[in-house]
Amino acid sequence: MTPYASPILTSLLDTDAYKLHMQQAVYHRYADSRVVAEFRCRGDELLGEYAEEIRHQVELMSELALSEDEFNYLSALPFFSQDYLQWLRTFRYNPRHVEVSNRSGHLHIRIAGPWREVIMWEVPLLAVISEVVHKHRSPGVTPEMAVEQLRKNLQKFKQESADIDTSAFKLMDFGTRRRFSGEVQRAIVSTLKQEFPYLVGTSNYDLAHKLQLNPVGTQAHEWFQAHQQLSPVLASSQRAALQAWLDEYPDQLGIALTDCITMDAFLRDFGPKFANAYQGLRHDSGDPFEWGEKAIAHYQTLGIDPMTKTLVFSDNLDLDKALDLYRHFHTRIKLIFGIGTRLTCNIPQVQPLNIVIKLVQCNGKPVAKLSDSPGKTICQDKAFVKALRKAFDLPLVKKAS
Repeated sequence: MTPYASPILTSLLDTDAYKLHMQQAVYHRYADSRVVAEFRCRGDELLGEYAEEIRHQVELMSELALSEDEFNYLSALPFFSQDYLQWLRTFRYNPRHVEVSNRSGHLHIRIAGPWREVIMWEVPLLAVISEVVHKHRSPGVTPEMAVEQLRKNLQKFKQESADIDTSAFKLMDFGTRRRFSGEVQRAIVSTLKQEFPYLVGTSNYDLAHKLQLNPVGTQAHEWFQAHQQLSPVLASSQRAALQAWLDEYPDQLGIALTDCITMDAFLRDFGPKFANAYQGLRHDSGDPFEWGEKAIAHYQTLGIDPMTKTLVFSDNLDLDKALDLYRHFHTRIKLIFGIGTRLTCNIPQVQPLNIVIKLVQCNGKPVAKLSDSPGKTICQDKAFVKALRKAFDLPLVKKAS
């Protein structure tokens, strides 16, 4: 196959906002920590044939650097400190941290190094993998085709929401990691900005900058996973992660991810202090209606008015599912819907990739993501999964994958 000669990524900011937010926190608090992350294709597709081309793109990523204009843009935002931004100016992707190979037809990727550097690889590398694969499999697809499908979906949304008040509906673009291509994502987000009044932002810092949209995002599973080894006591690791985040961002970026060790375990740690301090919660696995009911009940039990809090739904959403959730919850709690793949890789005859890159080690020891969906459980060490379940009083029923 003929590889791309030019880089797919042209901006250091072509990544999700939470990577920079987490990187700053790691830079300030865990500068010496080292981690290992690994690629997973949940669909078990044979992507190994693309390994050489992906490795080429990894090498090209070493040329990315923060421009003066991008530095000034980040400096004007309320999230970042000058010491971090001055360091980010010097940051370069180090391809030596990344191992890419074809193992019997399967794509193998392992990333190892300082956490503050490794943390940046996940989102853009997944975007590269997705674009390489789709451009070979579906070379005739254009951004216009994606926009045409989007407009059909927007028209359907308008028709199906005609009977309810949608003034509180809020959509965020979460589509960087599994987009068909960078061109398609930009076309989709540009169209949403012009034609869908409910768009409130994008998780992609490059698009937020260029399209003058709000950048949105807080933290990911790896923040909680790493604290399983950074915290002196495993059973208190989730509380340690929540507190460290508040220490870094006491008055902003206050949406907490709930499913690293299951929603039930999370809520046991999410007492009055955290529930009052955090703006809300993000759903990323398990039944969203059940999850939302648990969140509302938890706030009510703590004497907190749910209408002062926000639920962010972000698991495998499309506009239809978002509207169903909105109908169910919008009079009881504030809502935001983060839609990714179903926006930026929603094209007839194109099958999106179900791919992730997740942390598997911190400081030489295993970490795990248990999730509220068994198929999303990630850990190499069954003994550690057992210890984690015991520490958080969870039944030993789910098998790690």
